[in-house]
Amino acid sequence: MDIYASDEEKGEEIKQWWRDNGRSVILGCIVGAAVIFGGRYWLTYQQTLAANASIAYQQVVLSLNDDNVSVAEDKTHLLFSEYSTTPYAVFAGFEMAAQSTDTDSAQSYLEWIMNNADLVAHKELARLRLAQLFSNSEKFDQALTLIEQSESTAFSSLLLELRGDIFVAKAQVSEARTAYKNAMIDLLQGEPRKQILQIKLDDVAESDDS
Repeated sequence: MDIYASDEEKGEEIKQWWRDNGRSVILGCIVGAAVIFGGRYWLTYQQTLAANASIAYQQVVLSLNDDNVSVAEDKTHLLFSEYSTTPYAVFAGFEMAAQSTDTDSAQSYLEWIMNNADLVAHKELARLRLAQLFSNSEKFDQALTLIEQSESTAFSSLLLELRGDIFVAKAQVSEARTAYKNAMIDLLQGEPRKQILQIKLDDVAESDDS
């Protein structure tokens, strides 16, 4: 805009600018308002979702403490269907698997976590517990397959230890020894688990000598 222009000329320039750009400005204001409103709505929705999921999870825990398994199952399936994106669904799955006296039910809960959890740590913990479940049921091949499918290092030592335990149960001493040795590699000296693994390794060596 020319600073030496008369007031009338300046007014005409402003009018012309609005004729050229007014729609874009108004549209930008509308879009900006929609983004702000949408962001606030999404934040409120997420907070409400988390609060409702937390309540449902608390009901799962309380129901299990009261031995009311049917209510706990209903609330867990509600979390799985309506609040699967929250960590409370995963927590409920772990609770139900731990408290379940039915192997098939425990397996289904742990498999749900492996397939639906967002965090790798939750998936791998479910993998470890399911492999332990298979091992306790003497489904050794299924347990070993599950262990071999792991792609995370976070639980590798625990999975390798379980692998060694399974090979001991199968009387495959050489394989057990290798698994225990590998499980010890990343553990620091003095860690309690390293001492336990050393005892297991010594037991395998003694049985191999005999």
